[in-house]
Amino acid sequence: MSFTRAGEELHVTTGAISQQIKQLEERLGFKLFRRLPRQLELTEEGRRLAAVVDEAYQSVGMEVRRLRSGVMSGTLKLRSVPSFLAKWLMPRLPRLQARFPDIELQVVAEDSNISLRDGEFDLALDLNDGHYPGLSITPLMDEVIFPVCSPGLLRGKPPLQRPEDLAWYPLLHDVTAWRGSHDHAEWEHYLKAIDAPHVNVRRGYTFNRNQLTMEAAISGMGVAIARQTLITNELQTGALISPFAERVATGKRYGIVHTQGALDDRRVKAVHDWLVEEARRASSGQNALVPPVASREAGS
Repeated sequence: MSFTRAGEELHVTTGAISQQIKQLEERLGFKLFRRLPRQLELTEEGRRLAAVVDEAYQSVGMEVRRLRSGVMSGTLKLRSVPSFLAKWLMPRLPRLQARFPDIELQVVAEDSNISLRDGEFDLALDLNDGHYPGLSITPLMDEVIFPVCSPGLLRGKPPLQRPEDLAWYPLLHDVTAWRGSHDHAEWEHYLKAIDAPHVNVRRGYTFNRNQLTMEAAISGMGVAIARQTLITNELQTGALISPFAERVATGKRYGIVHTQGALDDRRVKAVHDWLVEEARRASSGQNALVPPVASREAGS
């Protein structure tokens, strides 16, 4: 609503803008603007035409983005371990959709303990030690674990300052921590790494999803093992706290698994590279999610 500001944006004079609008109105055969003292106002015809022009420019912009992305379309089968899919990937999928609107994902959540079989996916997000005979893997993020609990769990109970203090609290277990893990694997791995293997962890409640285990911890049912990759804003909001300082590397990592030659498909390569980009962005912001503390791998 300003010829002067339009001129500044287009690097021409106000008079040039006014003359162009006048010539356009003459060619159209109707007025676009009402010239009022110190302001402009769209006519009814101007408003209707502006809406159509705006929609047209948006369509042009969308098509340019599609052309820049290589005009990739079709379906892509993406498999992921459920907790990683729910907590890490799902909040990011709108960005993938915006970048590649013509790629339609077929997303499948499947436990890590089910073997990856050739032909059942284009890309698979998995947590393992990195060995996939006959398949290729692109590492994304190493997994680090540490205990968490609700602040309310500690009220009126003995302090939770040392591993021995866990005896006063129920423990929560994710029985599908990684492929081949047993019901108490996360707790045993963590306590062994911090030189407290004598603490009895074969008790408490078990769940077959990390997300369910975290929800149980938030509700005050007990102390759980959190994964640094999957903990989002629970620590920042205070829904969960970390009673011990030590973080422990599991020796497992999230990665993108695919068949050899799968990345020759530009569509698959585009989604693969987007996942790598998102993982790098997440890793660079990891310190904002989890306070920096000493970490130590098992056996070190």
